Amino acid sequence: MASDLKTPTVLIVEDDQPLNDAYKIILEQAGYKVHTALNGQEALNAVQEIEPDVILLDLRMPILDGIGFLTQYNPKKHPNTAIVVFSNYDSHADIDKAYELGIDRYVLKARAAPKDLLALVDGIIEDQDELD
Repeated sequence: MASDLKTPTVLIVEDDQPLNDAYKIILEQAGYKVHTALNGQEALNAVQEIEPDVILLDLRMPILDGIGFLTQYNPKKHPNTAIVVFSNYDSHADIDKAYELGIDRYVLKARAAPKDLLALVDGIIEDQDELD
C-alpha cells in the first residue's frame, strides 16, 4: 500500500457476506480503512458519510444493484474515487453501461485471487498518489 498521510479508504459493495468479510480482512491487513455495504442502497448511504478512494462494486445485488448505484451515485461527479466493478456477472450490456456511467475497471471476480484484489487496489491507490 502506498504510504501517505491519509489512510486510503475502500468501500466494498458485495451482497455475499462471506466474500464481503474476506475482502475486508485482506484489505484491512494491508492497512486500508474499509467500509462495507451489502447492496447499492447501503453503499449510497455510506458515501454520504465517507469519500472512499476506491469502491469495489458487485453488479448483481438485491434492493439496489450495481447499475442502480452507479446511476444514483454518478461517478463522474466523484473524480477522486476509483470504481472497480468486481463481479461474476459478465453481461456485456451491463458492463458497457457501467463504463458509460463512469467506472474505471471491470474485473471478473472468479478469476481474481485474494492477492489479485490487493494488487488491484494497491495499483489504483499508487496511481492516485502520482496524480496528487
